[in-house]
Amino acid sequence: MNVVTDVEHPLAAELAASTGRHAEKRFDWDAFPSNAGFPELARAQMRYIGAGGSPKVDDVATLRPEHFTLSLIYKEPGHFAACHSHEIEESFLVISGVLVVGWERDGDVVEIGLGPRDMILNAREIGHGFRVDGVEPVLMSISVDVGKPRPPVYHCHPKDHPVELARAFGAAPGRTLKFDPRSDHPLQKLMARHVARHAELPTIWEAAGFTRKVYVGDAPGAIRHDTCRKEMWGLPSRAAIAPFRRDVEDAVMVLEGAVEIGWVDDDGSEAVVELGPRDLVRTPAGRDHFIRNPGAGHATLWTVIGSAGDDGAVYRAG
Repeated sequence: MNVVTDVEHPLAAELAASTGRHAEKRFDWDAFPSNAGFPELARAQMRYIGAGGSPKVDDVATLRPEHFTLSLIYKEPGHFAACHSHEIEESFLVISGVLVVGWERDGDVVEIGLGPRDMILNAREIGHGFRVDGVEPVLMSISVDVGKPRPPVYHCHPKDHPVELARAFGAAPGRTLKFDPRSDHPLQKLMARHVARHAELPTIWEAAGFTRKVYVGDAPGAIRHDTCRKEMWGLPSRAAIAPFRRDVEDAVMVLEGAVEIGWVDDDGSEAVVELGPRDLVRTPAGRDHFIRNPGAGHATLWTVIGSAGDDGAVYRAG
């Protein structure tokens, strides 16, 4: 195997251009114009792939989206996001802190608390908002399941409604329900099909020597959907996944630990980058790539794949 060390080599240059370094990015406090003038709505966005719900689609520091966007959102205690909806699904994966997410329909609101590594896939056309009631900020990853989503439609914004009502996601007194997955209430039943709690997802051991928890996809306990697959991978020390390819793009973000991701060219040459926490690589469709953990500690990876179905990937030990 010819390992490319020249950063100007086309393969190495392409891989570097497809890498998002957390330390080289900045949180943007002006990403959402609808928040301007409302301090209680303040939140910061760090864009990795596409702009998500922000209009800043021309950010040259952001990787070009295809089937999904991916960004980090930082929200401080006491702040909230006004109730809104999208034409496509949008997922919230909590990285740290506790997030309260509310869904609204026909005047009823169902609220759920999500902790670290819990995820909700917000259903299309359903009003949803979120707030931080705890004492620590929330950092989460947001992924919208289309490359360029339309602007959000606001259902209850403080520019049109009292702040107390907007903070409650538009629920009138007595119309807020605590999430209960056993409830027969239609909105409760809908939310129950769109929540994935880390502690409740089965751990799948692959023969290649790594683990998968499937959040969205065809697996026990996962959210079943027809857009993008979302999984959390665990890569033990010194484990390696041999080169594989997909029919669609994927993105890998490191949540803890460190890994190496390599791309392999048709002539057998390979380029490698090392990723630390909150670094990301987006690999295009048809590109052979591998992942390995040469270090002493465990690595946890958040993986978003541009298709819900079979993408042709076959995992083998490296």
